[in-house]
Amino acid sequence: MASFSFKIFLVSILLTLTPILCTNSEGNALHSLRSKFSDPKHVLQSWDPTLVNPCTWFHVTCDSNSHVIRLDLGNSNISGALGPELGELKHLQYLELYGNKIEGKIPKELGNLKNLISMDLYGNNFQGEIPKSFSKLKSLRFLRLNNNKLSGPIPRELTTLSNLKVFDVSNNDLCGTIPVDGPFTSFPIESFENNRLNGPELQGLVSYDFGC
Repeated sequence: MASFSFKIFLVSILLTLTPILCTNSEGNALHSLRSKFSDPKHVLQSWDPTLVNPCTWFHVTCDSNSHVIRLDLGNSNISGALGPELGELKHLQYLELYGNKIEGKIPKELGNLKNLISMDLYGNNFQGEIPKSFSKLKSLRFLRLNNNKLSGPIPRELTTLSNLKVFDVSNNDLCGTIPVDGPFTSFPIESFENNRLNGPELQGLVSYDFGC
């Protein structure tokens, strides 16, 4: 009986520690992100790795289970590059990094954020291609990548994002043709302006990467 009671005690302790372990993992990911940024306005000053819970940090929002669900760093004058650690924020729903000076490639690991609803990376200096891994973001409704330096074609895989309502890649250096399947049937032409895109894909009659 005593052995059974001890097992129950251990289980209760583990259940209590689970949110802390999760937030530690998320806190480590966020602190790793901070280490890659230049932060002249000190907006990340509260991101203290010695604090157990990143939910106490400014610009971070958590749910009732202490999982990070929102990151709000828009117009914060931060610069640097994103790393793969952002893909560790498995419960993230809103990623707001617009209006900064972030450069480099968009990490393919962002495709691991399967709860993501909104991703706003517009108004930065991102380069390279749009990751094909974004096709795994089945909950995504808003994807704004405009006003960057992105190149290459629009990944055809994104046509499977049936919940996508807003898609903006204007003012980049994208090439190829605009897909017309799935949610792309409803996006306005303004969402694609000021690129090197050649117009809608004609149901397979035009090479998808024509002009790239």
